[in-house]
Amino acid sequence: MLRDAGYTAEVTERWIPGANIRKDLYGFIDILALKGKEILGVQTTSYSNMSARAKKIAEHENTPIVRAAEIRLEVHGWKKVGARWQCKVLDVS
Repeated sequence: MLRDAGYTAEVTERWIPGANIRKDLYGFIDILALKGKEILGVQTTSYSNMSARAKKIAEHENTPIVRAAEIRLEVHGWKKVGARWQCKVLDVS
């Protein structure tokens, strides 16, 4: 979706073997996307979990640092409607 919108996007979430956990960039960014001078950090989740993820970002200790760096933040919530996936975008910058 981001690439279709003209972004250069990369998954930043990583798996830590042994600990059996996933770690997000700065604690809440799953995807980092660039377009011109814009830097976008995306937390991806299910449609029903969007508010919990927005709250996680709002309360995270790294959020002020990320915002000071002018990284725009969004939560992308996905749900399947029929045979297709739909995404709702919530700006949490």
